Amino acid sequence: MALRLHAKSLLVLREQCTKTFATTSAAKTSWWPHVEMGPPDAILGVTEAFKRDTNPNKMNLGVGAYRDDEGKPFVLSSVRKAESIIAASNVDHEYLGITGLPDLTKASAKLAFGDDSEVVSSGRNVTVQGISGTGSLCIGANYLSKFFPGNKTVYLPKPSWGNHTPIFKHAGLDVQGYRYYDKETCGFDAAGAMEDISKIPEKSIIILHACAHNPTGVDPKPEQWKEMGKLIKERQLFPFFDMAYQGFASGDLAKDAWALRHFLDEGHTVALAQSYAKNMGLYGQRVGAFSLVCADAEEAKRCESQLKIIIRPMYSNPPAYGARIASTILNTPELNAEWKKELELMSGRIITMRDHLVANLTKEGSTRDWSHITDQIGMFCFTGLKPDQVEKITKDFSVYLTKDGRISVAGISSKNNAYLAHAMHEVTK
Repeated sequence: MALRLHAKSLLVLREQCTKTFATTSAAKTSWWPHVEMGPPDAILGVTEAFKRDTNPNKMNLGVGAYRDDEGKPFVLSSVRKAESIIAASNVDHEYLGITGLPDLTKASAKLAFGDDSEVVSSGRNVTVQGISGTGSLCIGANYLSKFFPGNKTVYLPKPSWGNHTPIFKHAGLDVQGYRYYDKETCGFDAAGAMEDISKIPEKSIIILHACAHNPTGVDPKPEQWKEMGKLIKERQLFPFFDMAYQGFASGDLAKDAWALRHFLDEGHTVALAQSYAKNMGLYGQRVGAFSLVCADAEEAKRCESQLKIIIRPMYSNPPAYGARIASTILNTPELNAEWKKELELMSGRIITMRDHLVANLTKEGSTRDWSHITDQIGMFCFTGLKPDQVEKITKDFSVYLTKDGRISVAGISSKNNAYLAHAMHEVTK
């Protein structure tokens, strides 16, 4: 009898527990009711709208990735050959060290600073592999947040790449700006930049786009770079160069690194973020490098030790495959020569599209001055289109670009160049 009663009690208890669990599960208590929906990414939003459009003439000029004249993704021949070399070498899949692939970091320093650079020969640089340009900037931002001895405020050109502000703010740095782009001329606001830089508090951090300024495509001329460098030294500012387009802007690796090398020649110690996304087309492989120029080799060793401590909890160590591709191209003379020719090809196609666009605008009968299109350089162009004109060109012609009037020139081809010129003329005449 006692056993039957005990079994019955257990059955009732089990039913009660099942009901309680079901009730609790149904409630699905949330930890995140306070989390708001974030705004959509400006560039990805343009792409999504483009995909939904059924117009056969539609153009996507928002995405910052190179396309060939057929509008298709372009894989460099030098990259394909490097991949074949890597596949045949039977490499393993072991971890890289915290600072990445040594052959890549050494070659990256020489690519940026020059083969005969005193900085490299004396060992005054520490160069670590980063996760493309974004990751390399993050390494630098976190290093400066922890160790920069001056005013922990970063001064960006106005405008600057959209990711710069969150990268530095997330690292705990304040972000301010200095004048750079002149909306009236669609060119460099030299007077405004010099005036603002001369007023930046001493021992602050200043961000400089080494070439092919993103998003405007507007670069200072060499004499303007010299003036900026002089002011920056007088104000004791720390220059942090972002060089995402070396060789991709003009087709000449040395020319695109001129500003950086000039600053070094003038005695500046700088930080540098490099990316191989654009100039090798390694967008998805995420290959980059961060460099810090120091007073001497001993200081470089100390700084490297701290960079390792910063990187370790961020992602432990960088990915190997893309680094091997870039390293193989940089360190194999035949592939390096082929890569340089491909840089000329890619940058040359973009320059040609700029020339043709201005010519086609003239054919349309436009009387506006479009010379800024050919004066600007690199993948991006600030067209000068106003927000209402951007809205109209998208609505009436299915030409998709960001609201600030920026286009990716790589999205233009010989087939749609005239169509774009017609659309631009119609919304601006």
